[in-house]
Amino acid sequence: MKLYTRFLIGNRNRYSAAELSRVTPESVAHDAIDRWLVSSRRTPSQLWQHTCSMVNRKIGYLVCDDSLLDKRFSRKNELAKKQYSGNEHGLVNGICIVNFLWTSGTEYIPVDYRIYHRENDDLTKNDHFRNMLDTAEKRGFSPECVLMDSWYSSVENLKHIAKKNWHWICNLKSNRLVSVEKGSYLPITDLPLAEKQVRKVWLKEFGFVLVCKLVATNGDITSLATNDLSLENYEDFTDHFQKRWKIEEFHRGIKQTTGIEGCKSVKADSQRTHIFSAFVAFVRLERQRLKSGVSWYEQKASIVRLATRVYLANA
Repeated sequence: MKLYTRFLIGNRNRYSAAELSRVTPESVAHDAIDRWLVSSRRTPSQLWQHTCSMVNRKIGYLVCDDSLLDKRFSRKNELAKKQYSGNEHGLVNGICIVNFLWTSGTEYIPVDYRIYHRENDDLTKNDHFRNMLDTAEKRGFSPECVLMDSWYSSVENLKHIAKKNWHWICNLKSNRLVSVEKGSYLPITDLPLAEKQVRKVWLKEFGFVLVCKLVATNGDITSLATNDLSLENYEDFTDHFQKRWKIEEFHRGIKQTTGIEGCKSVKADSQRTHIFSAFVAFVRLERQRLKSGVSWYEQKASIVRLATRVYLANA
């Protein structure tokens, strides 16, 4: 396991068992590596062993979002299927992972994840989300807030969080109904809100929430909501929500530094082991970043730089 995760960090673009067999200082046949990938049986729950010491379960944020591993050239992959990609704004053959990230504002600590493959377990992304919330509660988390986008903002999910006496902040889809007068509802996009105004409304089927609107430089409007009724200050409200972007940076980072999309095997068990190993490799990079201040990307570059220097000195 340690050899494979270090290989993912040290390698640049070839993440195959054959390539590891070529570069390892030990004599390891690529068939042995293939067998290990299939038989290792790593599960998301084991990631917690690598990250539990890096988090403060009594503070910070739990952030949820999903990411698609691009497998468009792997038509026979047992875990891949065509599904929507936010990056491509269309359908892409890939493996969807629902991720849980912990941060207090500066860290990027993945504490849980689930591979979305409904054909195997009949679980939706929202089922995975609620299961990870329950797991986090059992592990002793009491976050300042749970952050997610509109995909995970269903009434069932919001109530599931609230029942734990936790706060949540999310953006709402434009057709979500709110009320300022009993018995009268309107879409949240039609709710009159002044710039930087926070307003208390009744979210249909949930209860009282605070809402505000974020206006992007291009004019796009995002409607935010929270069940934390103390967040009456606009800057405080939006500052909490901005922590959600940590998971977007995490998605980009783990893809660019660990080769999480690079496993060539079509077997589901091999893919699961590779994905787990990529998470562990990222945690290793993040641990070093927190210790030294050196970014994930610079850590990768330093390895290549050393190899290039040796090559130039001996060419």
